[in-house]
Amino acid sequence: MSVFKEFREFIARGNVIDLAVGVIIGAAFNGIVKSLVDEVVMPPIGLVLGKIDFSDLKWVLQPANAATKTAEVAIQYGAFINTVIQFVIVAWVVFLMVKGVNAIRRKDAAAPAPAEPPAPTPTEALLSEIRDLLKGEHPAPSAATASPAKAAPAAKPAARKAPARKKTS
Repeated sequence: MSVFKEFREFIARGNVIDLAVGVIIGAAFNGIVKSLVDEVVMPPIGLVLGKIDFSDLKWVLQPANAATKTAEVAIQYGAFINTVIQFVIVAWVVFLMVKGVNAIRRKDAAAPAPAEPPAPTPTEALLSEIRDLLKGEHPAPSAATASPAKAAPAAKPAARKAPARKKTS
């Protein structure tokens, strides 16, 4: 089997397609959550905490030096806080989605399966057999399958041959 054919079969599987759709939707959802955190959630929190912009919070380890053209070395913990909040929001939404799906699955599992109709009673079975016989749908039951009450009369035993006579002289 060629590599291309194997790859085509792999891609055509339902699980791979579902996974690809999930990744694409997840990437789009990440953009929405980033915007929500950076532009909606963090500004009011920063305002309450004294007009702090969390994305600018950092510990400077070495300031930038224009003379030597070295960049600033800093630990940007504000950006990390924003990322943690994004993660919590995404985790919460995923939790709610999984909880909803599980509730639907439990509801489907708890729903009783369609009940099979009860087996016909002996009287109903006998009436059905009579009806079918009258319609000519089924041949008459053989003596071996008929119930004892309906059994055909037993065949008479074959007549025995008379014993051969001895000749007397």
